[in-house]
Amino acid sequence: MAIMLDRPTSETLADLRNEIDRIDARMHEILMERGEIIDRLIAVKARAGSGSAFRPGREADMMRRLVSRHKGILPLDTVESIWRIIISTFTFVQAAYSVHADVSGGDAPMRDCCRFHFGFTVPFVPHAGIGSVIDAVAASQGDLGLIPVEAGAAAGPWWTRLAEPAAPKIIARLPFVERHDHPAGMPLFVIAKPLTEGAARDVVLYVVSLETWEDALLLRLSGLGAEIIGKAADGCGLSLLISAPGTLAAAELALALEQPLTEIGSHAARFDFSRTPDTGAGA
Repeated sequence: MAIMLDRPTSETLADLRNEIDRIDARMHEILMERGEIIDRLIAVKARAGSGSAFRPGREADMMRRLVSRHKGILPLDTVESIWRIIISTFTFVQAAYSVHADVSGGDAPMRDCCRFHFGFTVPFVPHAGIGSVIDAVAASQGDLGLIPVEAGAAAGPWWTRLAEPAAPKIIARLPFVERHDHPAGMPLFVIAKPLTEGAARDVVLYVVSLETWEDALLLRLSGLGAEIIGKAADGCGLSLLISAPGTLAAAELALALEQPLTEIGSHAARFDFSRTPDTGAGA
């Protein structure tokens, strides 16, 4: 049972403002304390020779806990963005990076999504196509790329560019908290150079090439909990981008497709806030 604190019945506006000032100062102190720990973490990683600063699996766990415990009048959108910016900025402090984004479908929505999830400290680099984003990430030391999940047909089978072992891979899908009125709700894939550890594997993505289309494919995939999220013509016929549960063995999926497949990344399962009980959170 929650313990309710006795509140003075005679509190004034000045009393409440003093409380707010105290909380604000404490929040700032805690952020600086977090920064000091990150500084120590950088030193530990340097001694251990640790790899990428990105930990999509850990970030997803943090966001799930955040959303699950949130309540009160503060909109969840605000809390989500604050925590995303804290995570992204402290990751930037560990190892500077930029975010490359395909703005061929419009600069404003992509920029809004980038700023919501990464803040203003991390540099935003616009590109006029998905191929340019992939090239920039591949040539970087550790940058990220943002690709619209619902890229138009003109983009072609861009996912085939991620098939080579050393090519960038999908490491996340945004927004993580899924809701119909999300202020930065454009569905995006996040790509990065291949991670050696820390990946989230609730959902795994594969590339499959077909000579001809078969309607029966949809039924076979559905039976396995998989789906086609991208389809485009390539030089040999059709190229498919398939999303499958991380618990599904690649060999079982290949058997159902009767075709070899190539993994091009993975991401955490999104948190569907619309299915959670009403906690008083939200706009």
